[in-house]
Amino acid sequence: MPVEITWWGHATCTVEDSGTRVLTDPLFARRLAHLRRRRGAPPPAEAAVADVALVSHLHADHLHVPSLARLAPGTRLLVPRGAPRQVPGLRRLDHLRLTEVAPGDETRVGDLVLRTVTARHDGRRLPLGPHQSPAVGFVIEGAARTYFAGDTGLFESMAQEVGPVDVALLPVGGWGPFLGPGHLDAGRAAQALARLMPRSAVPVHYGTYWPIGLDAVRPHEFHSPGDEFVRLASVHAPEVTVHRLGHGERVRPGAAR
Repeated sequence: MPVEITWWGHATCTVEDSGTRVLTDPLFARRLAHLRRRRGAPPPAEAAVADVALVSHLHADHLHVPSLARLAPGTRLLVPRGAPRQVPGLRRLDHLRLTEVAPGDETRVGDLVLRTVTARHDGRRLPLGPHQSPAVGFVIEGAARTYFAGDTGLFESMAQEVGPVDVALLPVGGWGPFLGPGHLDAGRAAQALARLMPRSAVPVHYGTYWPIGLDAVRPHEFHSPGDEFVRLASVHAPEVTVHRLGHGERVRPGAAR
């Protein structure tokens, strides 16, 4: 099988392709500010083992400096262009090999090409700082082509800018009762799937973190996005196989086209 996907929770996944391990938006914390991990144990030590880690944007639940500090010396780290200026803690991670990227860039790691693509999302390091770093997604090209969307809204040129892919890791929710602009809920993610038309998809970015004290506020937004995405994907993109994983579960989606 050409690729194996492990979902550790939120937007953190391991993608293994062509003998190379890629880790997306590493977040290993039980608690992050006002957010508490409500489902799934924090990822085990093996989750921090990677050849390259990808950071899609500067929000603290995607660029988490203490989690990045757990990566082994020499690990490649791709971050949006301008990130070290916005997040000074990145400059202290001198054990990592940091590269700043923007849409259109290609980075080779082992036998993989990591292509940086556009995302429609606020890329600032909130609550501070001007918008100096783009939010991005990545296409991991090896034996398969795997799209990691990071955080993004639906946009007209998505299929054109992402290009043909075999597997799509799509956000289908968030960490709170309401999703603001620049996000995909289950319905919009199903529409994105219909535009991208990969062979397989894995829903991510839901059912992991929730604000402390808000357990009873719109709890369906925490529990249901994965199942709702499976249902809506069968309507909008019935040709696509959707793998709804539990925390720590992995899947081999199948041969690439």
